[in-house]
Amino acid sequence: MDLGIKGKRALVCASSKGLGRGCAEALAEAGVDLVLNARGAEALEATAAEIRSKYGVSVTTVAADVATAEGRAALLKAAGEVDILVNNAGGPPPGVWSDWDRDDFIAALDANMLAPIALMKALMPGMIDRGWGRVVNITSGSVKAPIPQLGLSNSARAGLTGYVAGTSRQVAQHGVNINNLLPGIHDTDRAASLDAGVSKAQGIDIASAKAQREATIPARRYGTAAEFGAACAFLCSQHAGFIVGQNLVVDGGAINATI
Repeated sequence: MDLGIKGKRALVCASSKGLGRGCAEALAEAGVDLVLNARGAEALEATAAEIRSKYGVSVTTVAADVATAEGRAALLKAAGEVDILVNNAGGPPPGVWSDWDRDDFIAALDANMLAPIALMKALMPGMIDRGWGRVVNITSGSVKAPIPQLGLSNSARAGLTGYVAGTSRQVAQHGVNINNLLPGIHDTDRAASLDAGVSKAQGIDIASAKAQREATIPARRYGTAAEFGAACAFLCSQHAGFIVGQNLVVDGGAINATI
C-alpha cells in the first residue's frame, strides 16, 4: 500500500533502537525524511547511517534528552517544520506504590507526559497552518489495563492520554490527527529489562521468565519493532485522516477487553 507520505518530514523521538527505531524505519520505507533523536549519540548515528543507506531518505540526528527543556530546544531547532511527530520516551522504573516519592513522579511526568505535550504545542501550529499533520504518541498498554509494578508509567501516560483525548478533537478540523499507540510486550531492551526483573524476583532464569510472560499473550510471542512500526506508519499515512484521538493497542491480544 502506498501510504501517500513520500517527501514528508518526521521527527521521531527515542528512535535509535526499539519501538522508536521501528517507527522510523517504517516511515523511511514510505519515503519520509527523518529527524531522529536519542540520548546516546553512538547508537543514534549508527541507526541513522543504516536508515540512510537502506532507504535513501534524508536523516538528521539530534542527541538530546527530550525530557529536559534544553534537549527539546536543541531538537526543535534542528527539526524545523515537520509534518509528522512521533513522541516516544523510555518508561520509568518498575516498583511498588510505596517506593515512589514526589521526585519520582515529577521525573515520570517530565518524560512521559510533559515532554510530548511540549513538542505537540511547538510543532502543531505549523501543521495547522499547512493544513496537514500527524502525531503519534507511543504510550503503553498500561493506559488501558494498569500494571501494578508500573505505577509511575500508569500515571504519567494516563495523563498524556487525557490531554490527547481533548486536544485531538480541537485540531482535527485543520487536518491534524493525533492518536496513541499502546504497545504490549515487544522484543526490545525494555522487555529484556522487565524479564530480568521477573527473573530476579522469582529466582528463575531469563529464558523461563520470558516464556512465562509469553504464555500470558494470546499470540504466544513478543511483538516485533517492525510490526509496531508498520502500525505507526499507517496512522501517519494519508489513509488515516478519519482516525482521531484513538488508542490503538498493539499487544498480541494480551489485554482482554471488548472495547
